[in-house]
Amino acid sequence: MAMDKLKASLISLKSRFFSRKAGSAGLLSGSGHILYHVTVIVLSAAFALTLPSTVGFAARNFLAYWSFIGNEKIFLVSVEIGAAILLIFTVNYVHRSWKDRRLAKMATSAGLLPVSAAEGLVTRKRTKRLLEKQGFARDVMLMGSTGFRTFVDAKGELNQVLKDSRQAKIMLLHPYGEGAHTRSKSIPDPEMTLDKFREQIGASIRFLKDLKSMQKKVRLKLYDDNPFLKLTILGDYLWLQHYNSGIEEYSRPRYVFEHNQNPGSLYAPLYQYFASRWEAIEIPEYDLDTDELVWRDTAGNETRRERFPENLAEAS
Repeated sequence: MAMDKLKASLISLKSRFFSRKAGSAGLLSGSGHILYHVTVIVLSAAFALTLPSTVGFAARNFLAYWSFIGNEKIFLVSVEIGAAILLIFTVNYVHRSWKDRRLAKMATSAGLLPVSAAEGLVTRKRTKRLLEKQGFARDVMLMGSTGFRTFVDAKGELNQVLKDSRQAKIMLLHPYGEGAHTRSKSIPDPEMTLDKFREQIGASIRFLKDLKSMQKKVRLKLYDDNPFLKLTILGDYLWLQHYNSGIEEYSRPRYVFEHNQNPGSLYAPLYQYFASRWEAIEIPEYDLDTDELVWRDTAGNETRRERFPENLAEAS
């Protein structure tokens, strides 16, 4: 029967080939089809010819093994227990996969991208490279605490990003506000005193002043309240961390959101949160040229200007 099927396939293949129109393109196309069909037919014929002997060999060995297994009750019980355990693992795996798939769809609709944990030297280096790629020649918006470990430190994830950016809007804690005092006390490092916390903000101000001296468009605002979120916006990507008392920055989880057209995306409301904080009239702007705090009204007009309490920008 297998030879009859092989002969019928060859006849069908022959008629299909010779019914093609003449021409080089048709010949090349026909040759490819011929090679494909011949390969399939040869494999099918080989399988059909070896099937009887294969099935016979398996049946003979299966009966021999089954007669041995049937008389070994311990072995039979062990197989049943193993099969039950395998079934349990399979069902749990399917259930977990279905649940993970559902959560993945929810995360995608929210604009959430996969990202590694915040801890680990390799992870931080990978994150730094990714931020540099996303922030190259982009507008950078940042809301943080001191900014020292973020962009002043040469190993900071935004050190090179700010240097390569088109313009930057930075929001840091006012070094003499209540938020700076509360945040400095919540850091577990015993060496992090309030004075050192203020020195780090001063170093960040000097770094931004240097950027502006290189004709970079940089603006800085200082807010008083206790920090809640660390936001980094690089074009269509938004990086989010939350501030927890007693937890180091690199130990906190990090989330990345991508701007998309999905109405359920969290990128837009988080972006609006930064914009509303940036436009708040109670938050002054630090003039990097004169070292003064400038308050503006809702229309952007200057209402008053005060000298910074202590010139940290020129501290050694």
